[in-house]
Amino acid sequence: MTGPLSGVKVLDFSSTFSGPFCTRQLADLGADVLKVEAPGGDVTRNLGTSREPGLGSVFVAGNRGKESIVLDLKDDSTRETIDGLIGQADAIVHNMRPTAAEKLGIGAERALRLNPRVVHLCITGYGTDGPYGERPAYDDTIQALSGLAWLQGLHTEPTYVATAIADKVAGLTAAMALTAALYNVERTGVGQAVEVPMYETMVGFNLMEQWGGRAFLPPMGDTGYARMRSAYRRPYRTSDGVIAVVVYHEGHWRRFLDAVGQGHLLELEEFRTAKARNDNIDTLYELLSVEMATRTTAEWLSLLEALDIPVARVQALDDLFEDEHLRAVDFFQECGEGDDRYLAARPAVRFSATPAPEARDMRSADRLGAVDPLAPRWASGTDSR
Repeated sequence: MTGPLSGVKVLDFSSTFSGPFCTRQLADLGADVLKVEAPGGDVTRNLGTSREPGLGSVFVAGNRGKESIVLDLKDDSTRETIDGLIGQADAIVHNMRPTAAEKLGIGAERALRLNPRVVHLCITGYGTDGPYGERPAYDDTIQALSGLAWLQGLHTEPTYVATAIADKVAGLTAAMALTAALYNVERTGVGQAVEVPMYETMVGFNLMEQWGGRAFLPPMGDTGYARMRSAYRRPYRTSDGVIAVVVYHEGHWRRFLDAVGQGHLLELEEFRTAKARNDNIDTLYELLSVEMATRTTAEWLSLLEALDIPVARVQALDDLFEDEHLRAVDFFQECGEGDDRYLAARPAVRFSATPAPEARDMRSADRLGAVDPLAPRWASGTDSR
């Protein structure tokens, strides 16, 4: 397998979303990921659309590039096999509560005793040193507790983002943390335990631009960023559709307001500076909303592109498969053969010296039990594809 992580062996005990999304990022970078499933398989095997039992669309998308074996971690007869895999691994990933991992013999302390160079990464719901440490956690509960559901519903009712954003942000953060820890192993020869709590990760993620007065001591006010929280910050209705427009800095506003015959507004005290515009953003965004309705989508796209103001059509997910840019960059790729063909998104990141593998060249998600758990590629030393 090609890629900057080619040759790195990742032992994946994770399930559902956050862990598999993490290890799929690693596989996309060329790592050799061995996924260990319980006898019943990962719960996501039957989520989404299925062409056959055990290979639902969610599982197929999240587990390409990985080899899957079935091992019952509760069965003592598998201990020797598991320990052997831990001994060969460069990294271990799981998203169980740490106490559960310890009972199953794959906790950090035991893993590092068996393999002092291994990076043992655990995605938890909450930091284990806090009072929430042993709580179960899923994407919805983390969205709620982290303030994201509240933010999404500022002008209606609290609501969830319609994607597993907490799981996926935690998975991306875990992939970043694991890569950093692997680099440290190369420098020092010392492995370590890494904990990635979903809750703390999402609180930091949500607050980046939302600190507001809470950023200072003593506090100068509540959290908030007026532009992000404006009721008028939304895709705008044109006379025949919907578009997204970002009139952001002074140059954008000057060009836009001149184009619609409102250039004099920037001479007013409430719009003269960036701070003043941010303080009065509702007024400006309301004006945008009114102006957008006066022309067609095509007219606005033409005008705003000519003015170098960021603008985009609002696309449905199904529209993406016909998007001219995504077609031009070969983003969606046909994978597999015959009746096992499927469509996948290639890794988005491009490397000049260590190119990431193309989706079409990666291993398709395995059927449950298709690989002999006593003879994965790690044991044979064969190519990970």
